[in-house]
Amino acid sequence: MDFRWLQDFLSLAEAGNFTSAAEARHSSQSAFSRRIQSLESWLGVELIDRSRYPTALTPAGEIFRQHAADLLKKMMDSRAELQGEPVGDHQTITFALPHTLAISSFPQWWDAWREGVGGSSCRLLASNVHDAVTALVSGLADVLICYHHAQQPVFLDPVQYEKIVLGTEWLRPYAGVRPKARLFTLPGTVKSPAPLLSYSSGAFLARMVDIILDSVPDVLHAATKCESDMANVLLEMAIAGHGVAWLPEHTAAPAVQARQLVRVGDDRWTLPLTICLYFDRLHKTPDVDRLTQYLADL
Repeated sequence: MDFRWLQDFLSLAEAGNFTSAAEARHSSQSAFSRRIQSLESWLGVELIDRSRYPTALTPAGEIFRQHAADLLKKMMDSRAELQGEPVGDHQTITFALPHTLAISSFPQWWDAWREGVGGSSCRLLASNVHDAVTALVSGLADVLICYHHAQQPVFLDPVQYEKIVLGTEWLRPYAGVRPKARLFTLPGTVKSPAPLLSYSSGAFLARMVDIILDSVPDVLHAATKCESDMANVLLEMAIAGHGVAWLPEHTAAPAVQARQLVRVGDDRWTLPLTICLYFDRLHKTPDVDRLTQYLADL
């Protein structure tokens, strides 16, 4: 049995469909499906109910999901121990979070939280939202921090995973402070469409921008000039004057303060995002317990 099958299975259980899970595992869908079938063959049971859409786990799959997370965590701990890394009561908290929050917000959070975690150190697993959630579920991370929105919620079992709300920030459109930036207006016109710096399809913030555009009654006249799954790439493109980018306010704040960026459009083009911290009640370390107690008392 290849332990990577466990990672595949947990990715599929989280994503809810083979296509997204295969993409997250950087695999073709056919190869990914064969590995899931190999795991089922090794276990002697069906884990996936293939008669339903969207993809769902069988009762055996639901039971095995927790076992898979436990097995994977133990294997990773064993590898770390053999390589000379401390495990168990080690004073390192592993955080899984999107690149945007890792760069723009986590340094300030950790500076404030150190009082509550004593001598603990931190390890960051920066990725996209889907992979960050999978890292928590698979036991590769102790804590998940990510954005939450009612129309794109994070589906985690509330019995097992506890949520702490850290705050709210706004997703807003920005453009660089350059002479031609005056032409970057929303909603744009047929003759002068707004140049957009867009998130890659499937990215969490891409779906948030779609929610904004669906709620604004004006028809957006725009042309995509650049696409990336990272907000910080779009930030730099906006500063360079290449178009309009929707950015979380903490990502844009330094450039706004430096007068490199300005807001575009009114409040109709904005969206509040809740920032949440999740942890596994059943497998939290003493360090995570200290952190979450500290946050709960704030």
